[in-house]
Amino acid sequence: MLIQSIHYTFSSADADRAGDMLKELQWRSREEPGVIEFKVGRSKERPAVFALWEEYRDEEALRSHVATEHFQRLAVNGIRLLAKERRAETVFSL
Repeated sequence: MLIQSIHYTFSSADADRAGDMLKELQWRSREEPGVIEFKVGRSKERPAVFALWEEYRDEEALRSHVATEHFQRLAVNGIRLLAKERRAETVFSL
């Protein structure tokens, strides 16, 4: 299993818009056959900060996810453009 932990920080003006895109990305990603889990959370203390927890069956499932229309539209051409900061870590399950 492959796990990604990603934290995004947005400006306060963009946070709600980014949140809407992240919700749609979560919903659509959960429908993919290689996705085990896809969760999005928003910080209570810093509402412009979001955390994603993604679990994939294997590296091929992650590659398939990145190639989807919804990932390209929402993440690459939306969320990442709005983000002030993106920190990501990809790990393998032990």
